[in-house]
Amino acid sequence: MHDPYATGQQPVVLDRRTGPHGEVVLRRHGELLQIIANGTFLMDTSDGRSERLLVDAARDALDDRPGPSVLIGGLGVGFSLAHAAADPRWGRITVVEREAAIVDWHRTGPLAPYTAEAFADPRTRIVEADLVAHLHDERAGQYDALCLDIDNGPDWTVTEDNDSLYSPAGLAACAARLHPGGILAVWSAQPSAGFEKALRNAGFDAVRTEEVAVARGVPDVVHLGVRAA
Repeated sequence: MHDPYATGQQPVVLDRRTGPHGEVVLRRHGELLQIIANGTFLMDTSDGRSERLLVDAARDALDDRPGPSVLIGGLGVGFSLAHAAADPRWGRITVVEREAAIVDWHRTGPLAPYTAEAFADPRTRIVEADLVAHLHDERAGQYDALCLDIDNGPDWTVTEDNDSLYSPAGLAACAARLHPGGILAVWSAQPSAGFEKALRNAGFDAVRTEEVAVARGVPDVVHLGVRAA
């Protein structure tokens, strides 16, 4: 793929919106589409390996229960959703996204080519809601896997109110949304020994971290834990 960073190309803003959680921007940088929230780079369409690992690691950690359900926290550029929808093993696929702009960009905007098939999949349901509130809502039901990617990691949140997701109360809410033996998978831009400890303290079993190799720098990771049966 053409590398806009190497050529010094300047990004072009395609849409900018301000909502209850601050500003969210979609911009094009060469061939890449990028999402920026409150001035913090979230993700772009350059790769998607770590987003696919997030979904596959959760699936592979499950037992052989038929048609497991998955909640994907954060729509982003759609890599996690598209990958889950391409896998016939998954049953119900729910995506929780609090930014209406991001959902719009996928339904009718520049990100539609990445998720059109997934949006049309009858297993897929898009919920426009705050993930933390959704996890605390008993009416949300339970899932076999939670795949969460709403920040740059437990130690680098996009907004301050997201901190509560990684707190004891937030992890207890995650456990409550999981069936026994269900998997919690959390994407992070860097490993966090403190978050591994928090998962164990919250009662999750088989806590581990899987790395996504990168050419240089600290690898992306997926933190995993199993809700005790």
